[in-house]
Formats: sequence, structure tokens, C-alpha cells
Amino acid sequence: MVRQMTDKKRSGLRIVRDYIFILVGCLVTAIGLNIFLIPNKIPDGGFTSLAMVLHYLLNVPVGMTLLVLNLPVLLLGLKVLGRRFSLNTMFGAVALAVSIDATVKFVPVITHNPLLAALYGGVLCGIGMGTVFRFRGSTAGTDLAAAIVNRLTGIKVGSSLMMVDFVIILLAGIVFGNMELCLFGLITVFTTAYLVDFIQEGWESAKMFMIISNRPQAVAEHVMEELERGVTFLHGQGGYTGESKDVLFCVVSKREVTKLRDAIRDIDERAFVIVADAREVMGEGFTPHHR
Repeated sequence: MVRQMTDKKRSGLRIVRDYIFILVGCLVTAIGLNIFLIPNKIPDGGFTSLAMVLHYLLNVPVGMTLLVLNLPVLLLGLKVLGRRFSLNTMFGAVALAVSIDATVKFVPVITHNPLLAALYGGVLCGIGMGTVFRFRGSTAGTDLAAAIVNRLTGIKVGSSLMMVDFVIILLAGIVFGNMELCLFGLITVFTTAYLVDFIQEGWESAKMFMIISNRPQAVAEHVMEELERGVTFLHGQGGYTGESKDVLFCVVSKREVTKLRDAIRDIDERAFVIVADAREVMGEGFTPHHR
């Protein structure tokens, strides 16, 4: 009973923490929009760009317009996606809309250089949206629309999202009468996407080694004793020879890559080695598991 109460308390605290960071992420995104993107008419794809176009055409607030555009998608998502659709999405959509309209009068426009605006707007929006996604949130928009399209038509989420964003950016360039804005908008989209991935995957990255050697035990001992890293033996079989082989699997930090590569060459210069990026590693010796 006590353990159940403790688990419920932890779960409740985790939910509160998630909502706090979703709100922080929405605030950072809104500041990026109001300082850099909206005043310079740079589209970042998604419903935000549509709201920006309507703002300049009809003089309506961007935030509330964004919420109105999101409302049909939110309702359809609730019906089509079912359990995949959470209250976090509704909270994120409302928080972003309110944050945009609440901060517009309090943040200064720092630059009217479109390149600087595209880059720094993308950075702030990427940090903000990455924070929202990292804490299990969403702001609806074209991400949710793409998920709905995928469920209804089978079109891949990435493909539909790219098509929708491209059409919206193109539309913004036509309405504003400046196709160069589309090019700056693409810079923002790529910058935002990179920062979103960076925030979600964490600050630390590592390298993953898969090693096929005639001296697997010697290599494993070096990794465990000299680098103090764990090693897993995977049992493989050559497709051509049919010969059984031990495949060593281990993960090391970036600064240990050269040491391990040199050690493998000294132990067995004919070893077959694959080195790949491990974008996020959780466990002993690396990042603790997220709670």
C-alpha cells in the first residue's frame, strides 16, 4: 500500500514537472516567434505560418488564430488517434497560443536582417519545441495533422509533414510577395529540426562499436580493464563460410574512440570493426534513465 502511494506521488510529480516544462518550452518558442520570425514575415512551416499570414492580411492576433486553426485538428485527433492523443497536446496548443499573444507586447524586435532572424528564430523555436517534445508534449499543428493523415491514408508521417510545411511556406511567400522569404523559412525549418533532435536526444552522445576479431577475449579484456566499459558477446555465423564468430558489442564516449581503435589494431590488425553514432545512451557509465 505504501509503495503504491509512493508510486502515485512520483507519477503525480512527474506530470506536474512535464506541464511546467511544456509551458516553458511554449514560452521560449513564442519569444522566438515574436522577436525574430513574425516581425520579419519569415514562415517556419506549420499552422504558425498560416496564422502569421492571416495576421498580416486581417490584423488578427497570431496566437488566437493559431488556436482556431488547431481546433479542428485537435478534435479530429481525439476521434482518430484515440489513446495516442493526450491532454498534453491540448495543453501545449493552448499554452503556445496564449504565450504568443501574451509576450508580443513585452519582447523587442532585435533585428530586421532576414538571415539573422531565420537563424536565431530557428534556434529559439528549436529549443522551445525540443523541450515540449522531451517532456511528452505537443502543440498540435501540422505534426498532429500528419499523424492523422497517416492513420487515414497510410502516407508516411514524415512525407506528409514535409509536403504540408512546403505548401504553407510557399503560400506565405506568395502572399507576402517575396519568394526569398521561402528560402529564409527553409533555413528556419532546418535549424528548428536540428535543435529539436538535439534537445530530445540529450547533450551527451557516444560511439557504438561492433567488432569481429580472431582474438575476441583479448579485445574484451582491454575494453573492460583499460577503458572500464562493459562488453557484450553476440554470437554470429558467417554467411559464406558458415563459421561461428563472436561479435563484440560495446559503447564508449567520443574521447575513448581513438584509444579503442588503436587498441583493436594492436591486438588484431585484421579485425572487422563497425563504428556508429549512439545518439543517446542511458545506463551505467552514461546518462541516467529519464524519469
